[in-house]
Amino acid sequence: MNTTDFDRFFLNNSEAGLQSFQDIVSETQRVLSDFYKNNTDAFNGKQPHGIAEELNAVPLASKDGEDFSKVLEDVSENIVKNSIHVSHPTSIGHLHCPPLVPAIAAELLIGALNQSMDSWDQSSSATYLEEKLIHWVKGKLDLPKQADGTFTSGGTQSNYMGLLLARDDYCDKVWNWNVKVKGLPPEAHKMRILCSEDAHFTVKKSAFQLGLGEQAVISIETDQNKKMNLSAVEAEIQRLKSEGLYPMCVVATAGTTDFGSIDPIEDLSVIAEKNGLWMHVDAAYGGALMLSKKHSHKLTGIQHADSITIDFHKQFYQPISCGAFFVKNQESFRYLAHHADYLNPENDEDDGLVHLVSKSVQTTRRFDALKLFMSLRIVGENHFANMIDYTLHLAKQAAGVLNQKEHFEICNKKPEINAVVFRYRDSADETLDELNMYIYKRILHTGTALVAKTKVNGQVFLKFTLLNPRTTIVDIEDILYSISQFAAEYENRGITQ
Repeated sequence: MNTTDFDRFFLNNSEAGLQSFQDIVSETQRVLSDFYKNNTDAFNGKQPHGIAEELNAVPLASKDGEDFSKVLEDVSENIVKNSIHVSHPTSIGHLHCPPLVPAIAAELLIGALNQSMDSWDQSSSATYLEEKLIHWVKGKLDLPKQADGTFTSGGTQSNYMGLLLARDDYCDKVWNWNVKVKGLPPEAHKMRILCSEDAHFTVKKSAFQLGLGEQAVISIETDQNKKMNLSAVEAEIQRLKSEGLYPMCVVATAGTTDFGSIDPIEDLSVIAEKNGLWMHVDAAYGGALMLSKKHSHKLTGIQHADSITIDFHKQFYQPISCGAFFVKNQESFRYLAHHADYLNPENDEDDGLVHLVSKSVQTTRRFDALKLFMSLRIVGENHFANMIDYTLHLAKQAAGVLNQKEHFEICNKKPEINAVVFRYRDSADETLDELNMYIYKRILHTGTALVAKTKVNGQVFLKFTLLNPRTTIVDIEDILYSISQFAAEYENRGITQ
């Protein structure tokens, strides 16, 4: 077979390759434009089994290849049209943002260039742009000069890295024990991590992945605003020490998943320093407040953290995945560094080459920094700030409307970021969970909107996560009206007495 037969499958300098690229990108643009132009709902309402059946009927592979128009037709009908419309103003369920147009364009560049961010000779200019953006975030967070960071796949990876470094740093400083070389020390089963009872589940998940077990995580009670109780933290640290255990890290959450609550970061940093604890701040959700004109003060104290999680695929409006991890002292990355002769040999550093794999638990890694770069340049910091501040104002408005309406119970009357947790309450207490689950399903499967469900004290509640700056209070009012209608429908079906 002649190698030119493959030209049309790759983006290259051949006429066949360039034409194929232009044709398929143009057709893909049309499919997406039609979806956004004609789709008036956050979801088409189909049941899971119906979507699964449609996908099962679609051929997975062809023997000799098919015309891309036919394949894109299948993609359009069976995948695109069955997808969650995350950019719709009523798609307000999860921490799942509408992506910015410049970032979508960047995704095309990222895919075509296919840079790998592990070694300089696989990423060249991309290496330096990522480092430049890390430096920019350091400035926004007022981190010290010796701070450093790396892009990650998101909060799960970043939180894992924070706890990994906390573990190894503690073992190194307290027992002079090198975990990289020797594995976990005999005392590892006594190490403890303190976090809010509303902290992200990845704290526990990371603990067992790191060989410490879920037992290592001590959940601290929260106050009425879902913030970690400071006196409880101090008391727990002293209790652990008195029992011969080793508190080694405290995790502060800057934006809990359900309520958007921000722990008292500044005060926790004082407690951590006094007791020799590593402090990790999970700001996956709330980190975007660094750009806010009105709310950036809510991150006060974050510059004292030993490590920080930031997600750009939340309120920086970047396509998934796009996150970052920061350390107060770049020397902390030594616990991750490993040199391979074929990838990042140590003597390369003498020649000034930068191999970013030394700062990551990943090897092959996408050039996600390009998305943030193009967004910052084209959208601008002022527009970012205004969008973030608007969504926080909208959450306050939504909470005010809910608080005034009969039959609605709201948990956080003064939202800290832009999450509002509530439920409909117009039946006997023992049927409230069934009622709100019914409402949740009807909202989703009628295409009315996409809201989230959660549990508060074991009971079912609904949640608005208002990331979209195109959502209005009118959209909220319409959804609340639909909720009342579905509640009445539930009662009329005779499900309750």
